[in-house]
Amino acid sequence: MRKIVRVSMWYMIIGLFFGVFYREFTKLNNYTGATQLRGLHTHTLVLGMFFFLIVLLLEKNFQITKQSNYKKFYILYNSGLGITLTMMLIHGIMTVLGMDSSPAISGFAGVGHILMTIGFGFFFNILFKSVTNH
Repeated sequence: MRKIVRVSMWYMIIGLFFGVFYREFTKLNNYTGATQLRGLHTHTLVLGMFFFLIVLLLEKNFQITKQSNYKKFYILYNSGLGITLTMMLIHGIMTVLGMDSSPAISGFAGVGHILMTIGFGFFFNILFKSVTNH
């Protein structure tokens, strides 16, 4: 359970950093338009910190980490979220700097979303098994 608390805490730290980064980076560059940096803070806190706090509660009640697919969920979900957040960061910085983003950024973001979706599939698989066995 400490591992789940730790990953949730790291997402909180990263999410708060992204919020400060968005505010200061756009202010420094006198940018007032729309950018993906704006949603980065919220995405990190909700899909990272809050999600893993929910996972912690589920672990406490249903011992979901004992399910065989838990590691697959954990690796795929975190990898997908990491890729997605990184692509949001890169795309947002490029927007603020007035640079055109390449289709590769969207492609990598898509890969991140796909990995997260597969991770969610494993998550609900372990959740169903845990609830049924409980």
